[in-house]
Amino acid sequence: MLQTLINAWKIPDIRKKMLFTAFILLVFRIGSALTIPFVNIGESGIIKDIATDSSFLSYLSMMTGNAFNYATILAMSITPYINSSIIMQLLTVAIPALERLQQEGEEGRKKIASITRYVTIGLGLMQSLAYYFFIRNGGGDGTVKTFLLTDASGELFTGPIAVLQALVIISVLTAGAGLTMWLGERINEKGIGNGVSILLFAGIIARIPTIVSQLYSPDPKVGGYFFRGGPYYVLAPLAGILMLAIIAFIVWMDNAERRIPVQYAKRVVGRKMYGGQSTHIPIKVNMSGVLPVIFASSILSLPPTVEMFIKTPAEGSFWAKFFSVFTQAHPVYIPIYFVLIIAFAYFYSSIQYNPVEMANNIRKNSGSVPGLRPGKPTSDYIQKILSRITLLGALLLSVVALFPVVFSQLSSLILKAAHFLDQSGNPYTMNVSMGGTSIIIMVGVALETVKQLESQMMMRHYKGFLD
Repeated sequence: MLQTLINAWKIPDIRKKMLFTAFILLVFRIGSALTIPFVNIGESGIIKDIATDSSFLSYLSMMTGNAFNYATILAMSITPYINSSIIMQLLTVAIPALERLQQEGEEGRKKIASITRYVTIGLGLMQSLAYYFFIRNGGGDGTVKTFLLTDASGELFTGPIAVLQALVIISVLTAGAGLTMWLGERINEKGIGNGVSILLFAGIIARIPTIVSQLYSPDPKVGGYFFRGGPYYVLAPLAGILMLAIIAFIVWMDNAERRIPVQYAKRVVGRKMYGGQSTHIPIKVNMSGVLPVIFASSILSLPPTVEMFIKTPAEGSFWAKFFSVFTQAHPVYIPIYFVLIIAFAYFYSSIQYNPVEMANNIRKNSGSVPGLRPGKPTSDYIQKILSRITLLGALLLSVVALFPVVFSQLSSLILKAAHFLDQSGNPYTMNVSMGGTSIIIMVGVALETVKQLESQMMMRHYKGFLD
């Protein structure tokens, strides 16, 4: 990877693209550090105990590089654009008009991209509105009355000033969502890599210094694993070693593929003969990427997030037990998470691949899978291969996604057995802040960007047909 970056830097036009991408990332990080007007955010941000929090809000903070936690201009980050793209992808399958647009080639894709932008602004506006009421009500923290600027008596403004506050905050956050989308598209046009992935990568990487500082913090509530002594001297380095092993596992998983052999018949067109060669259709083992994990974690994080907006239920009540199921410490959490990942992997695979269409394309090009007749037998064979590969990919993805949760629960049992307890008599959790989702995104983006650099360098060394 380092050798590829060095070689790419030596080529002038690729170097310009790399510098342009770096400049866009600088703008993105500056916007992620500038606080929006009319707010009063403390040093800890709006999410209480973010180091151990498992709600959807901490998930958003992770995806935005802590911009969400500190109410910055780009607090919404790239998430509205990602959600918009996913929604449009699903609607393209469900709505025939959008499916026809997609099949119209470049013009159709431009129209879908334009609709996606409008949906992004709409989602950004909705999220900004919800975010305004969230910080107005103290961010779900009972000890904080509000994160908005107040009058001299400490009360919220009313009348025109309150309206002005709301309009400015919502407008700035919505504009930030639009700006992030625009920055991502500029990377696609003039930079290196996929714009959305690069911005996600930058946000996750930006959290690493904070996570490292939490390891050495003297405050046990923040982290401070190296200051607690005892089992932590073993558990903390073990977590780092296992993380490196997970990264190597993701690299292997991302490059793994199943190849379906295809044999093309010879055909004569004029004086030339075409076909007659053998090739294959590559199907990636992890064909759905990180999306099943994102969908599953989002659904599991919604109930704890809803709990933050309502009055805390009485201990032992039905609602208290219901909300406890969606915390990582509950034994049912891991099985539910696992089942959701498998389900979403199959759902996304059914959208991405159509065995009947693949079989028809092979037959139209005078090809066939060796040992199978064209048509239904071929489509059934492809469907069987897809089902098996999807299950294998989902199982591998589950290992990566569930590792931080399993490690946290096992470490809690070890610490409880060793009597390393807090003031309440509960064991401190060995929380692995850099979760499976963020690791998959980081490694996947790094591999994708390096492959794109290699392909661009290969194009420049290709002499052409005339030579």
